[in-house]
Amino acid sequence: MVYQPMTILDIGKGGLQIETPFALQIGSLHDFRISLGERSIVVKGCIAHCHIGELTQGVVLYRSGVELVDTSDHAQSTIEVFVDALRLSRQAASIVDGQVAE
Repeated sequence: MVYQPMTILDIGKGGLQIETPFALQIGSLHDFRISLGERSIVVKGCIAHCHIGELTQGVVLYRSGVELVDTSDHAQSTIEVFVDALRLSRQAASIVDGQVAE
């Protein structure tokens, strides 16, 4: 399995909005390795939508909505703690590191 870089634009308790330099097929399942602060988790997600998000100087970036599926209790708890901490701080993270397996 090869992980490709991605940028997480938004994260919620049930899904992600990501940006990648490649399109992801709607309905496809992928493993996502996500670093949330000092914790790193791997979750499975289904691509809910994918469209061109940005086109600059010949570079295409795709935005995809990812619905998390079959998330372990540990991973779900880690996501919830991170999302709650973001909400409390009222400061959105500019970049959350992550990778998607193709």
